[in-house]
Amino acid sequence: MNEIITLLDELGNKVEFELIATFGLDEMEYAALIPVNDNNPMTYLLRIEYDENGELVLVTIDDQEEFRDVVETYEEIRKEKLQ
Repeated sequence: MNEIITLLDELGNKVEFELIATFGLDEMEYAALIPVNDNNPMTYLLRIEYDENGELVLVTIDDQEEFRDVVETYEEIRKEKLQ
């Protein structure tokens, strides 16, 4: 089983996610997560950053071009795992 991470949604509610993959792209690191208690889970792709204390922080990708590149890279990784 993959690692379970608890994040806060936009309303401040705790939501558990399963970390299904991490990968690098253009010297940045990204994480792919899916909600644990969702019958039809959507994959969330977030950028991995570190705060001033060295703690891992998952950040929403706001730049459309960066997000498109991350989605394409993740899809390639998924295809490779299925082969």
